[in-house]
Amino acid sequence: MEFTFETIYNQEAVTAMAKALRQTVRKKHSRRSHIWGWIIIVVAVLLTLPLGEEKFVVDFKTIITWIATVAILIVLLFEDQINGYVARKRMLAGTDRATSVFNEEGYSSISDMGKTEWHYANIQLLAETGRYFVFIFDKSHAQVYDKNNISGGTPDEFRSFISEKTSKEVERIK
Repeated sequence: MEFTFETIYNQEAVTAMAKALRQTVRKKHSRRSHIWGWIIIVVAVLLTLPLGEEKFVVDFKTIITWIATVAILIVLLFEDQINGYVARKRMLAGTDRATSVFNEEGYSSISDMGKTEWHYANIQLLAETGRYFVFIFDKSHAQVYDKNNISGGTPDEFRSFISEKTSKEVERIK
């Protein structure tokens, strides 16, 4: 059996990849970072609010505190989009489109940069979002495959195929 994917590594694809990394191999670290971020936001708000009879004063320190608080809040709320944006900016020219062919022995990806052969044994985790399959290699490296552009079978058939080849279950990412 052979499956082929046409994937465009646009903002949506790299955001899905970042989200899959965050919710799988980076899960513990992400949770700790979010807890600390929210604690810092709460402390910053409490420190800038007036206590008792004090008046609310907008001075340089208050403005800087609120700017930092808003920056932390933005990072907490848009973490996946930011990580995806950074990953996309770091991609080599010519790797923003890939055609990947999966067969019994392994799979290959062809982009404007060339052809790369991969072995199923290198995949640490399999994840799936609403639109993409995500192969996770480590905490910083993953590949994404667009389910809308699959040929050679259905996403359900591919899910079964890749689970069999890697001996891993596909984890659903919300």
